[in-house]
Amino acid sequence: MARARLRTAAAQPDGRRAGRYGIRLLGCSPGRGVWLPAGTQHSLRITGNVAARTLFVDPLARADLPATCQIVQIAPLLRELILVSLTLPESYSPGSRDERVYELILDEIRTMPVLPFHLPEPESEALRQLCRQVRQSPGESWSGQQSASLLGMSERTLNRHFQQQTGLSYGEWLRRARLLEALVRLAQGQPVLRVALDLGYGSHSAFTAMFRRVMGLSPSDYFKND
Repeated sequence: MARARLRTAAAQPDGRRAGRYGIRLLGCSPGRGVWLPAGTQHSLRITGNVAARTLFVDPLARADLPATCQIVQIAPLLRELILVSLTLPESYSPGSRDERVYELILDEIRTMPVLPFHLPEPESEALRQLCRQVRQSPGESWSGQQSASLLGMSERTLNRHFQQQTGLSYGEWLRRARLLEALVRLAQGQPVLRVALDLGYGSHSAFTAMFRRVMGLSPSDYFKND
């Protein structure tokens, strides 16, 4: 039987930058994890010096386990429970401490905060082509008007199609694409100012303000080992 997976990342203790997992366009760093429902086809790409742990979860263990790929925040309690579970046998007695640990892990998985790292792909080939161009040159302006003109449509039509096919406006999709690219480059150890300018931000402070608004932390604090 296929099993769901929860992969968590942690920076190695030598102080190098943390890493990033890639499940299509998802990013992960220390203190975060990737939830993969059972049967999900995926690939793994690591940037930096990273230690990873994987939990395999029976999809029938709980009826309300997450049904989609997600980047999640790993709470300190869940992190410690995962470490404890590594020392436990797969078989356990009903009502035992081992069972309670596993049950509490399932409880915590159900309440993991979801982070805005998923970048949905539109369905139409024209929009997919635009998305590929954006990812190839994320530092270009890519204004709504400019992008719409490339596709021979109005900016309003572009936004409507993006909203219908991805659940995001074009502007939000673009901001998220740049954020994901920024996470990869920061994980590689590139300076914040260089990343900011390469991705089209006018200054270090403008990029940091965007990053803090979305992530809740500055870029340097985000990549510290939790």
